[in-house]
Amino acid sequence: MNAVVLAVTVMLALSLMRVNVVLALFLGAITGGLSGGLDIHETIAAFSKGLGGGAGIALSYAMLGAFAMAISRSGVPEWMAGKIIKKVKGGTRGNGRSSLKYGVFVMIILMAFASQNLVPVHIAFIPVLIPPLLSAFSAMNIDRRQIACLLTFGLTATYMLVPIGFGNIYLIQILGGNLQRNGLDIDLSLMPSAMMIPVSGMFLGLLFALFVTYRKPRTYHVEQGQLAQDEDVTLNTPSVVSAVLAVAAALGIQLGTGSMALGAATGFIIMVLGRVVCWREADDVFAQGVRMMAACGFIMISAAGFAEVLRTTGDIPVLVNMVQDLVGGSQPMAALMMLLVGLLITMGIGSSFSTVPIIATLYVPLAMTLGFSPLATAALVGTAGGLGDAGSPASDSTIGPTAGLNTDGQHDHIRDSVIPTFLHYNLPMIIFGWIAAMVL
Repeated sequence: MNAVVLAVTVMLALSLMRVNVVLALFLGAITGGLSGGLDIHETIAAFSKGLGGGAGIALSYAMLGAFAMAISRSGVPEWMAGKIIKKVKGGTRGNGRSSLKYGVFVMIILMAFASQNLVPVHIAFIPVLIPPLLSAFSAMNIDRRQIACLLTFGLTATYMLVPIGFGNIYLIQILGGNLQRNGLDIDLSLMPSAMMIPVSGMFLGLLFALFVTYRKPRTYHVEQGQLAQDEDVTLNTPSVVSAVLAVAAALGIQLGTGSMALGAATGFIIMVLGRVVCWREADDVFAQGVRMMAACGFIMISAAGFAEVLRTTGDIPVLVNMVQDLVGGSQPMAALMMLLVGLLITMGIGSSFSTVPIIATLYVPLAMTLGFSPLATAALVGTAGGLGDAGSPASDSTIGPTAGLNTDGQHDHIRDSVIPTFLHYNLPMIIFGWIAAMVL
């Protein structure tokens, strides 16, 4: 069996069996390396080499966690949650409660959109916004899988469609740049058009998750007095001003330097100087934030090692060549197989941004040989890269929502984040990505 297929299968199987994701990634990498012709020493060396590639991301996550914890000290998230809870406890019933619930949904998805394009802080907003709202979700009996699907949609669909912020990086720099470097003559301004049909599949999956699959109320345990204590939070104007300045500074530095870690560290320092976080408590607050995001960081580091082992085996090009041999010149079959291979690769690597450079080198010549149009080729490569980002245990698009929703230990990463997003986003994207390849 191909090493990539075997490694991803082992990793996913272990994750579904409730084995810790970090251990599942490690064991999957070992299995893939040994089956791909590497000995145990070469496999461990490749895995160790890849760990360094995830260290920068892990540091960014740690800094973002600390910054998020500092912002929570301003009282803004708790104040927002308190307002919602007050309306819930104020006797809102029937259509009024439904309107409130969907208003919360709209707020969450708009925040997720903004985190990718308008204020590109990525998942940093989740540990700030979501934990204080958990009691409100419980009061309204909201199934947290709905929230996970909302967050993941906002984190992925926007960068795949809107060429601003992270969308500019994915659509223009990574997707368009790799297509052109591999010999495809295409206008970069057409990238959003190429991804419109696949993303519409994700949107239909979101609607199905919200109004069909997870629409029934779900009960979560709420600590005695939790709702009442959230109501009385009052805002302190200097703290709010400091929080706004910290967010603006963090954003400006991130955009100016390209470093999320430096931006988050600057924001944290401003919160300390603004006395939102007491100087004597700064170390404890920072440590709490790091601990909150530590699991995310370890998963991303392990995912980088896993990806390096897959690349070292050399079985990714072999897998694509197998597809070419299987399709026999059939465009419909080739499109489907290319999408499925992209899904496998991204599920293992956990990042569409890292997958596109790998598959573009192999897919563009294959698509040109089979007679796909430039726009259809862009849709194939872009969709194949994006597939698996939603639904991978190692993706920050699922790790981020879990970090916020599992603060009280009632949201399982695999069963409540990974499986719901895989079913509602990857399956529709395969269908609509195939349609895009056929009609564009």
